[in-house]
Amino acid sequence: MSTDSYEDALKKLGELLTKKSDLGNVAAAKIKQLTSELEELDSSKIDSVERIKSGFNHFKTHNYEKNPSLYSALAKSQSPKFLVFACADSRVCPSHILNFQLGEAFIVRNIANMVPPYDKTKHCNVGAALEYPITVLNVESILVIGHSCCGGIKGLMAIEDDAAPYKSEFIEDWIQICAPAKNKTKQDCKDLSFDDQCNNCEKEAVNVSLGNLLSYPFVRERVVKNKLAIRGAHYDFVKGTFDLWELDFKTTPAFALS
Repeated sequence: MSTDSYEDALKKLGELLTKKSDLGNVAAAKIKQLTSELEELDSSKIDSVERIKSGFNHFKTHNYEKNPSLYSALAKSQSPKFLVFACADSRVCPSHILNFQLGEAFIVRNIANMVPPYDKTKHCNVGAALEYPITVLNVESILVIGHSCCGGIKGLMAIEDDAAPYKSEFIEDWIQICAPAKNKTKQDCKDLSFDDQCNNCEKEAVNVSLGNLLSYPFVRERVVKNKLAIRGAHYDFVKGTFDLWELDFKTTPAFALS
């Protein structure tokens, strides 16, 4: 419906109610019903294209156009200090959790925030995502962030030990990268509930990834020369806490984000 016809309808309704004021209660009930139906329609049928457009327009108005010097500098180059491995889970965006600004962190996201061991024939996408920020951009710190309620870790913990046939095309093969974390958790936490085991494995899987990082020659070389720091972390969005630990796996006291 066009804006003109919408305004004409309102005008006619106003004229009618002026002439027949006794219809006021009926009109109010109809308008209330129509408003409810329109609200339901709007919330149940969100146009994804319009959401993308409105999202960009908001970003351009409130960010891009208000920070011309920042975007002018970023147009020329980038020099992030952090390389972050995080889960693709929609609830754990590292830029939101750690308030990273544009240009501050080079971020790689995948299922269960895993880093596979060095292998030129497998997972070359991860190798490339490591090599570029480390050897070209010279990041100073690598952070691997696990998180609470991780579906990838729950899937890993649920895989039977008798090598049952895979039920997915890619996922189970990928999460087996952190099978050592599962094995350690099963051994050390066998008396805990499945959920508690998963919570423990979320952190152990980060440690496995930290160890795998050292299998990359260009990572190990820089760590040995103290040019690159490696840390693990675990974000619990249920409790609102963030645990951070060094490569030696000694966990520092957790601090609350709230």
